[in-house]
Amino acid sequence: MHKLAVMGVRTSWRTVADGEFFCPECGGDRNYLRRTGRRRLTVLGVPLLPRGTAGPVVECSACRGHFALDALDHPTTTRFSAMLRDAVHTVTLAVLAAGGTASPGVRGTAVGTVRAAGFADCTEDQLLTLLAALAADTGRLPGAHDGALSRAASGSAGRPGGGLDPCGTALAIELHEALEPLAPHLAPAGRESLLLQGARIALADGPYLPSEREVLTTVGAALLLCPDDTARLLAAARTPS
Repeated sequence: MHKLAVMGVRTSWRTVADGEFFCPECGGDRNYLRRTGRRRLTVLGVPLLPRGTAGPVVECSACRGHFALDALDHPTTTRFSAMLRDAVHTVTLAVLAAGGTASPGVRGTAVGTVRAAGFADCTEDQLLTLLAALAADTGRLPGAHDGALSRAASGSAGRPGGGLDPCGTALAIELHEALEPLAPHLAPAGRESLLLQGARIALADGPYLPSEREVLTTVGAALLLCPDDTARLLAAARTPS
C-alpha cells in the first residue's frame, strides 16, 4: 500500500520574465524563465495556509534546474564571442594608435590578429581609416563595440598625431570599457593571451616604444592582471619562441 502524505508544503510558481542565458547545468545557451513562488501548507494535497515566498529563481527551460539570479550575469556563448572579438579589435587599435602604422610588419600582424578574432574581412585600409577617424575626431576608438570595421573604406595613417593622445584618458576609458566586462569570464590563460596579442603587434617593428608599453600596461590592468604578471608577459613576448 502507498502511504498518503497527509501534510506538506507546495510551491506555486509564477513566471515574471524570460530570455536566454548560459545554463551552468547544461553547459550551453538555453532559454530561461525568471520565476517567483508562493509556498503553501497542504493537507491531503489541498493548499491551505501560506508559508512565505520562494525565489526569485532562474529556471532553465531545458533541464528545469533552478539557479540564483546571478546566473544571468554570465554572458551567453554568442555574447561572449562578440565581447572577445571586440576586445581584440580595441586592443589592436590602441596599440596601433600608440606605435604607429608605418611598418608593413605591424600592419600585417594587426590585420591577422583582427581577422583571427572574427573580423574575417578586415583589411589594412579599414584599420588605417579607423585610426585616422580617431585622430581627427574625439579621441575614442570608433566602432570598438559595434563592429564598425564595415564603416571604413580606405586611408592611411602613420604615427599618432593630429589630436590623438594614445596614452590619454579617452583611450584608457575605451580599453576599460571593452576589457573589464570580459575579464571575469576569461580564464587566466585567456587574459594573458589577449595581452600577448597586443604585445606581438607592438613588437612587429622592434622593441616597445614607451607609448606602446603604457597602452599594454593599461590593457593588463583592465584584464585584472597584476602589474608583475603584466611585466612578465611583456618581457616574455620579446623572447623568440
